[in-house]
Amino acid sequence: MTPDEVGRSYDAIAHLWEAPRHPLSGIPQHQRALQFLKTRQFALDVGCGCNGRIVELLQAQGFRVEGVDVSERMVELARERHPGARIHRADICRWEFPRQYDFVSGWDSIWHVPLAEQAGVLRKLCGGLNPGGVLIFTTGGTDEPGEVRDAHMGPPMYTATLGIPQTLSLLTQFGCICRHLEYDQFPELHVYVIAQKL
Repeated sequence: MTPDEVGRSYDAIAHLWEAPRHPLSGIPQHQRALQFLKTRQFALDVGCGCNGRIVELLQAQGFRVEGVDVSERMVELARERHPGARIHRADICRWEFPRQYDFVSGWDSIWHVPLAEQAGVLRKLCGGLNPGGVLIFTTGGTDEPGEVRDAHMGPPMYTATLGIPQTLSLLTQFGCICRHLEYDQFPELHVYVIAQKL
């Protein structure tokens, strides 16, 4: 699936994220990542969706926050909920960062990027950090690259992972160091990574 197709699938289920029936994860992990920072000016939430929990956390930490999402409906709802945040509707594969950031989050989002474009997106995220900046993102906790197409949320959906070895190698290649990697929903293969720009 292309990012635009994933965006249309999320358009159809955006309402599920406005008032989710289950607690959304990620806040304790973001709090861990924020401990590595020395500067807190600009932050970006990639695949920000409409729930706003990460935007609100970052705003409470004093950041000027921007978000980007490929889903038209998610962006519409996010702009209504957070008029003080700058929310972009764009495909992260094609979008050019308007600035450098001290903190970038790609929580449960960049794994929707096509497998062939994941390395380029990871390069973009690392390149968009100021020196000492921190990136947190989730990925599949596999050893090898892989991709999955399913409809477990209703509409068609796509996820992919480069695999842990390749992900860690690329972070180093792109000027970052891994500060933390954790299977935070074990036995699910859900991994989050905290990386810092050297």
